[in-house]
Amino acid sequence: MTDETRSINVPAPVPVEREPERAAPPMRTSRIQSPAGHELAEFAAEVRAGLKRPGQKELPSRYLYDEVGSALFEVITVLPEYGLTRAGERLLERHAEEMVDNMMSAMRSPVIVAELGSGSGRNTRWILQALGRRQPTTYYPIEISPTALARCEREIGAIDSISIVGLEKPYLVGLRSAAARRRPGEHMLVLFLGSTIGNFDRPAGEVFLRRVREVMVPGDALILGTDLEKPASVLKLAYDDPIGATAAFDLNLLARINRELDANFDLSLWKHEARYDTAERRVEMHLRSLADQTVTIRRADIVVSFREGETIWTESSHKYAADEVHGMAQRSGFRCEAQWIDGEWPFANNLLFAV
Repeated sequence: MTDETRSINVPAPVPVEREPERAAPPMRTSRIQSPAGHELAEFAAEVRAGLKRPGQKELPSRYLYDEVGSALFEVITVLPEYGLTRAGERLLERHAEEMVDNMMSAMRSPVIVAELGSGSGRNTRWILQALGRRQPTTYYPIEISPTALARCEREIGAIDSISIVGLEKPYLVGLRSAAARRRPGEHMLVLFLGSTIGNFDRPAGEVFLRRVREVMVPGDALILGTDLEKPASVLKLAYDDPIGATAAFDLNLLARINRELDANFDLSLWKHEARYDTAERRVEMHLRSLADQTVTIRRADIVVSFREGETIWTESSHKYAADEVHGMAQRSGFRCEAQWIDGEWPFANNLLFAV
């Protein structure tokens, strides 16, 4: 333990009986995809609903991550202003063995791993290496971005005793698919790393965690990443960096709508903005219209008018107090077993057990 991190533990849960050991599964990498036509129709429907909203127009943040957006986000994660990804990686590099020991002492059975939004898998490898040293493990990265999923498969593919089955599906659909594949006696570890839970407002985040819990059984585990509160000036710079990588990432959402939904957004008439809402404790990303304009989105069958100064809200990132996670877990059907906190960039990885 260094002075840059700290862990908080509560008494361990009652162990379950160990299942008989089984032969190691063959190492493999495979991919299960969702129908492309359905995804495009869903994208069009959500764009239409979000841009027709009365008052504040919105677009779902998950659509930021197409091939271009995923590549741009990888750039953002290495910027000095954006410390979140490095904080999560530090915690996993330093404490993955401790996390897995805590989990396995409770489960005492074979484990499959399902990750919601795996990205490149750069952080996940520490957990999988620790598990692979203990038992053969099947890993299900769940991603809607095929580019991110391919990078994840390359990153993880060389780890001993890990089989990879990529699920190119939305979070909950993919999680149900992974859960349906577990064998009798297997527990499931769900990974929701980074700060993606912060993309939901607080009530919606708890609803989402309850839906995750519905797929799990008592004794299954969830490692949940939560970005913690820090000065607004630090956060605004992290979400509006000087080289413009986050602006390009945000604007690419309009470019994606142009490419996939046959729209005519003029990107030169839009500007990225980052705001911090003190009352809600969240960073907001917006795209501001620089002129009165009208946009046609043919595959969504809409024409949308924007006033000069009007914004499209594209992402939220809520920040938490460390002790807030315990109540959120309890209300969602989990118990917070342990918490590891980075001191350089306040961020927590939380080990939760389904109850």
